Amino acid sequence: MAGQRNLITDVPGLKVGNASDQDLKSGATVLVPDEPAVASVAIHGGAPGTREIALLEPEQTVEKIDAVVLAGGSAFGLDAGAGVQGRLAELGYGFQVGPVRVPIVPTAILFDLLNGGDKSWGQAAPYRDLGRSALDAIGHDFALGSVGAGTGATTANLKGGLGSASQVLDNGVTVGAIVAVNALGRATVGDTAHFWAAPFEIGDEFGGRGPAHPLPADSTTVRTKLDGLKAGANTTIAAVATDAILTKGEAKRLAVMAHDGLARALWPAHTPLDGDLVFALSTGQRRLENGLEDMVQLGAAAASCLARAIARGIYHASPAPEDPVPTWRDRFGS
Repeated sequence: MAGQRNLITDVPGLKVGNASDQDLKSGATVLVPDEPAVASVAIHGGAPGTREIALLEPEQTVEKIDAVVLAGGSAFGLDAGAGVQGRLAELGYGFQVGPVRVPIVPTAILFDLLNGGDKSWGQAAPYRDLGRSALDAIGHDFALGSVGAGTGATTANLKGGLGSASQVLDNGVTVGAIVAVNALGRATVGDTAHFWAAPFEIGDEFGGRGPAHPLPADSTTVRTKLDGLKAGANTTIAAVATDAILTKGEAKRLAVMAHDGLARALWPAHTPLDGDLVFALSTGQRRLENGLEDMVQLGAAAASCLARAIARGIYHASPAPEDPVPTWRDRFGS
């Protein structure tokens, strides 16, 4: 079943903050653990944009991170991570090196520079300030759709957005996902209102339309943003989290398994023009009693949550002037 909020913040020990600029049509999202969290990452897209990623590999020295940032703005958006890092340093967080603390803030960005927003920011991109604002706004409840890193996100046929979902397992462990959906491909089956993620839907969390039946004849035809000769790159950037106690290696495996949810919700996925990336975090509050068996269940739940979160991000998107594509609700109703 879904957690109380059906958000990644159902995982104990996590908060999320968003900052959006509607004129810019972009923004930033920050995921902050109450205490430094074990984390890793899996990158399966061919065009990622990242900051502080190599240290998340299991063999690297730093075990825990202070925050994760998702942002728009392409490479300019990496400044959002610096903004969060600077603010955390002011608050006394960070990896201890003698008398100095260095906040560890892995960051991933998506390309939203051609979405109709005003990107004429001159010499200084606004993402450092957006990162700081997102951190100052953290809490357990947050909006979905055209907010934060998902403010100006798009897919091949519909406006993208920020999505989240959670699940509580039978053993009491909670897992959740948060995602900014800016995919090259589609989250819906052909030209229908049905989401590829429909088999995983809980209740009517993204419209309750169910799976497409029968499948349209062209359901697996590859239709992407390239069909409209739209320039630019694309990325679905996400994080999954759990309160289960995990090693860094187990967090890596969780991130790898969570990518199955991305592939279940988007067609096509993991292309050379997508920067598909999933962070995995553990707040370390519940021990897994059955080892590998529990890890299988945890990874499957993370994939399911990510698939649901992708659909929810698109389902909750809201329109804005000069949007290059319609929202799901504008096209298919509520």
